[in-house]
Amino acid sequence: MVPNQDIHEKKAAKHLAEGLKQVRALLPGVAGQELATHLAEAVALCLPDVNLATHLGFAIHLEGELCAAVAAYRRAIALDATRFDAWYALGCAALDTDNYIEAIRCFRRSLALPAADALAHFLAYFDLGRALFIAGEVDAALDSLLIAAEGSAELRREAFARIARYIPGSPRADNAAVLEARQEWAALETLAEGGQFRSPPRRVLSSDDQIRIGYVSAFFEHPNYMIPVWGVINHHDRSHFEIYLFLDGEPPTNASGYRPHPQDRIVDARGLSNRELAAMIADLGIDILVDLNGYSFQHRLGLFIRRPAPLIIGWFNMYATTGIEAFDYIVGDNAVIPHQEECFYSERIVRVPGSYLAFSVLYPVPDVVPPPCLATKNLTFGSFASQYKLTDEVIAAWAMILNRAPTARLLLKNRALGEASNRAALFERFRRQGVAEARLLLEGPEEHYQFLAAYARVDIGLDTFPYNGGTTTSEALWAGVPILTFNGDRWASRIGCSLLLAAGLDAWCAPDLDAYINRAVTLASNSDTLPELAALRATMRTRLAATPVCDSAGLCRALERLYRDGGRRDDTRKV
Repeated sequence: MVPNQDIHEKKAAKHLAEGLKQVRALLPGVAGQELATHLAEAVALCLPDVNLATHLGFAIHLEGELCAAVAAYRRAIALDATRFDAWYALGCAALDTDNYIEAIRCFRRSLALPAADALAHFLAYFDLGRALFIAGEVDAALDSLLIAAEGSAELRREAFARIARYIPGSPRADNAAVLEARQEWAALETLAEGGQFRSPPRRVLSSDDQIRIGYVSAFFEHPNYMIPVWGVINHHDRSHFEIYLFLDGEPPTNASGYRPHPQDRIVDARGLSNRELAAMIADLGIDILVDLNGYSFQHRLGLFIRRPAPLIIGWFNMYATTGIEAFDYIVGDNAVIPHQEECFYSERIVRVPGSYLAFSVLYPVPDVVPPPCLATKNLTFGSFASQYKLTDEVIAAWAMILNRAPTARLLLKNRALGEASNRAALFERFRRQGVAEARLLLEGPEEHYQFLAAYARVDIGLDTFPYNGGTTTSEALWAGVPILTFNGDRWASRIGCSLLLAAGLDAWCAPDLDAYINRAVTLASNSDTLPELAALRATMRTRLAATPVCDSAGLCRALERLYRDGGRRDDTRKV
């Protein structure tokens, strides 16, 4: 027996109790290092104990020391592999470090074990859904979130928020399912915001009055993400429109693409609740409020539910209905919203000429260089899409292309692929489809300019589906890389067609998936492809600049027409 072991254990218990008290409180003013100190002393004072190891991991995790937290959780699991909380916490740490495959493994392991309370299992299903989505397993993610929604009223709201955000990218979903999911979440969010709201009355404007337009975004400082937005805002006629930018992120700069105007007003909304911001917007007398976030900054959609302006419009980051009755109009074009699908929208449809994502590149980018196939004599396909867009259906299609075009290669580049386990999992997904690892180039993120420079190693881009690229496609085209896409079954899967048709690149828009695959195989097999790509690439920017896809001024004028006569209540309209 260890001398005075009971004294050591009592002292350890004291440290543990004090540490756990602070862990449970989770007060903003409590430093994680203080928690870690208590628990580290407790571990040092007693024999290896799974409780101490687990809670030490909690404290270190709260401090943001993720690698050390992972080590603590693994120590706890080594002591007792049946601990739900250790496996679940290890999954959370893996998710926080972009190790999505490890997170999925840990969450599934935790769900096979008993938990201290029933809600813990539902939380694990929720976080499993998050990890599955990021890994590209969208339908499995939705299934996991539906289970999580049964845990509690608060978790139900959070789970349905995720479902509403993810579902446009679900291979098995259709337009009706997207509308239903978003309306279900909107109903929950309306209750959370306090019920139904009425718009303030429209101002009576004289011919000399400026219309006050409020743009709302959390991403104004991101230049590449906002390339359609700045093209429009910079072209606004300030003699007729007074521009307000309500931001939930860093303010825009010249480097962002914004051209400051002395009449514009930039309002920092960070830290304001939806109620507070709605009151401010109403006090400012904003005539038209335009949401640029969509579901990418979902918290702020509650602002529009409150209807703080007479007219509410959704534009730019929309790729499906919002499902929110407060929106009067949603802006698309003829490519993304066919007339027969209008019944799947809670908003009135506005179709602009060309593409609703007409863009202007207003930040430094690398020069266009000749396609790499001129040197390699073989095609390199590529996609820089986020990992969550790489569904099993996408992998199967790309594998079929590679199997039928045996000299071609595929370069994939995104944030998730910076993590070794995520790369290994993607290699395995292709291997199951008969594609050897040597045919694939998997790369992680880089600084944005260098990220764009990687297009010098891509001959042809392959679009993802059912969630197409938007910014990714625009930047690839500007780099001289044509994108192959096809006309899908919903707005999200027609974004590529919207951009390419407006760019005069109709031949790169296949009618369906089979034609998409066949077109890629033909391009890889045809000896004429190399000189055709070289000629296309050399003139791509000049060609684009002369087409509607880069007519930001034209898109601005179309939106201004909507803003001027937006009080009309036509069911659908063109501007």
